[in-house]
Amino acid sequence: MHLAITGATGFCGAHLARTAAALGLEVSCHGRRPGPVGRHRPWDADEGEPDFTGADLVVHCAAAVADLPPGDPAEAHQHAVNVTGTERVLRAAAGRPLVHVSSASVYDPRTTARTAPAATAAPAVTEDHPTAAGHLNAYGRTKAAAERLALAAGAVVLRPRAVYGPGDPHLVPQLLARARHGLLPLPGRDIPLSLTAVANLTDACLSALGLTGTPPWPPGAYNIADATPYRRDDALRHVLTAHRVPARIAHLPAPLARLAARTTRIPGLTPYTVDLLTRSVVLDLTRARAQGWIPTHTLTDYHP
Repeated sequence: MHLAITGATGFCGAHLARTAAALGLEVSCHGRRPGPVGRHRPWDADEGEPDFTGADLVVHCAAAVADLPPGDPAEAHQHAVNVTGTERVLRAAAGRPLVHVSSASVYDPRTTARTAPAATAAPAVTEDHPTAAGHLNAYGRTKAAAERLALAAGAVVLRPRAVYGPGDPHLVPQLLARARHGLLPLPGRDIPLSLTAVANLTDACLSALGLTGTPPWPPGAYNIADATPYRRDDALRHVLTAHRVPARIAHLPAPLARLAARTTRIPGLTPYTVDLLTRSVVLDLTRARAQGWIPTHTLTDYHP
């Protein structure tokens, strides 16, 4: 069985490529640089179509994930990669079974609970939650547009939230950069939220294609996350400890953080990052679990 993976040099794609190769699949990595295993097939996500000749299955991981400020010129590149690039992948796949790795950032944040009771999670977000508007950055908008194309083409669309794991180039580096002088300031109070181990996302990609002993998943959107939500502060303390960074968490008023994110240019402080840390988003996993997928990896498995 030959699995084609776009974005195999990225965080999620590289994990998937290594896991697929370990299972004995033939892997081709489609991107500008060679992937960690398998055959390299050069492809630029904003230029031309990938060559899937010989591939039986496709997983589309390639994406531009930057959290850009409004009006940033790089938005055009993000649209070219995330939307137009997805169009090219769908054409090249030519009806092959395809998994499109999307994001829970497609959900409209205006219609999910901003906060939750102190001891409980907010109402779980299902795949029927609105995705057409309200996004806080170009990443959410372009990923939502891309997955609409994938759904219309009959793909399986996976929506993980805050993917973490070894080699994470996004979440953990930002966290460690903020934990300075023994203090990690966080906006708002502690909340429950869903996180997704990259190993759980990898397992979902393979399961959706019928490669883990269960039938292929029907086309449609599926939330993907760890089995149970985490308390935000506990999760961040665990990561700090794993990296041997001694830092105390301090809570800042959420309204002040939102105002600063809208009116200042403090590096790393954007409406999206404040929303990620202050809004309790717990994903409903019923639809993916019904296909036989079981998320077995947790934050306790995390090691840098």
